[in-house]
Amino acid sequence: MSIEDDFYATIKFKSGEEVFAKVAASEEENRTMLIVHNPICVSEVKAKAGIVGYKVEPWLKTTREDMFIINLSDVLTLSESNDIEMIMMYQNFCRDSQRDQANQAKLNRKMGYISTVRDAKENLEKIFKQNPKEPKSSPDQP
Repeated sequence: MSIEDDFYATIKFKSGEEVFAKVAASEEENRTMLIVHNPICVSEVKAKAGIVGYKVEPWLKTTREDMFIINLSDVLTLSESNDIEMIMMYQNFCRDSQRDQANQAKLNRKMGYISTVRDAKENLEKIFKQNPKEPKSSPDQP
């Protein structure tokens, strides 16, 4: 298995998705795989008065993983990037994401009571059955 040096690139998948990432190519069993680090999606946002900005978000939003292996056969095109602005935006996003993950608090009992949904349901049912209250009449009823 040989891994080439990392480089920044825009990858366009056959599915139409486009990501920017730090990429390394790897040959394995007559297949070329791409190892992508912290892939991001970038979209242009236009505000009033003609101001243009960029929205940067992770490619996959439901995982905290930062490295993915992609089969080259799923890639339509790949373009190495030397665009300093894009690379800086990418690096800032990665740094901010890592900082956010490090600052996330882990749940513990000091933050509040932790239980399963079933346990919470049973406890609420017990409380409801122990404290039967007379139904209040609504203002519409005499």
